[in-house]
Amino acid sequence: MAERIKEERKNLYIAKLRNCPTSPRKMRLVADLVRGMDVAKASAVLKFTKKHAARDLEKLLMSAISNFEQKSGERWEEAGLFIKEISVDSGRALKRIQPAPQGRAYRIRKRSNHINMVLASANEQMSNQTENSES
Repeated sequence: MAERIKEERKNLYIAKLRNCPTSPRKMRLVADLVRGMDVAKASAVLKFTKKHAARDLEKLLMSAISNFEQKSGERWEEAGLFIKEISVDSGRALKRIQPAPQGRAYRIRKRSNHINMVLASANEQMSNQTENSES
């Protein structure tokens, strides 16, 4: 079982961003734009998206591409990479107090998030599917 999981993970290229100081809801809006896209197209979309969260996601995408190049030893332009999975989970929330009228205080929650991005190569996906269909 462990060997099978290890074999499956060889073809996946993962990057994680922890404690990004943006609310998860805002980050999910941008993540939904690029989910399932080709890497070159996703990079262009993130570059020209006006939302602040797009900069962090673009940086994470570049990190995942770098992980691919380091792990496989080939250039990403020829590999046909696409974003297989992208998930945004809530991180810790910093609790702050803002003064309010009549001696009261309002609680402010400064939210953060964790992002997991998984890239896969379309070339390897097709070769794996043909091997499975032959078996």
